[in-house]
Amino acid sequence: MTFIPEADSGSAEREEWSYSPAFGVGPLRFGMTVEAVVEAAEELGQAKVSECPRHHAVFSPTWKVDVHRRGAAPSQAAVTAYVSQAVGLYCIAADAVQGPQVTYDGLPLVGREMSKLEGDAISYAEARDVHLRYTPEGYAGPDDPGVVMRGQLVGRAVRSRPLFMVTRDGAHTEWDSMPSEEYFHGQPAT
Repeated sequence: MTFIPEADSGSAEREEWSYSPAFGVGPLRFGMTVEAVVEAAEELGQAKVSECPRHHAVFSPTWKVDVHRRGAAPSQAAVTAYVSQAVGLYCIAADAVQGPQVTYDGLPLVGREMSKLEGDAISYAEARDVHLRYTPEGYAGPDDPGVVMRGQLVGRAVRSRPLFMVTRDGAHTEWDSMPSEEYFHGQPAT
C-alpha cells in the first residue's frame, strides 16, 4: 500500500512522530506529569495549560495542555495532551491540520480525508489479515484499543484527528476515558 499525501492536508510540513502502544507518541509518554508534558512539548512549540471541567465525578482532576507550533500564525493547537491527576498523561490528540504525522505500521493517521483513510485501513487489514475498528460515528482505523479515530471538520471536509490513549482512573476502555472536550471537537454539525 502506497500513501500519496492529500494536497490540502499540509502533510509535507508535518513532523513525523512514532506511536508505541501503551507507551506514547513522539516525545510524549503516557503517565507523564503536566510539567513533563510541557517540557517534552518544547520539541514542537509553545504549551498552554488549562484545567478541564469535571464532567464526571469518577475521574480525578484533569489538565489540558495545548501545544502550538513555534513561529506559526495563531491557529488551533497542533497537539492537545490530557493529563489526569491520578494516572498522568493518558490522551494525546493530533490536530488534523497542524498536528504531526503519526503512522500506524505505515498507515498515516493524521489529517486524512476520512473516506480515504477508511479505504487504506481496509486495504491494510486485508493485506495483513488483521481486523480494523470502527468508532460509533463510523470512522475506520486500526484495531488497537489505544487509537480512537475522530473526525475534525476542516473547511467542508472531515479529516482524521486520532486520539492516542490509555485508560484513565475509573474507566474500563479508552472510549470511556475520552476527554469530554474531544467528543465534539471539530465535529461536523448534525
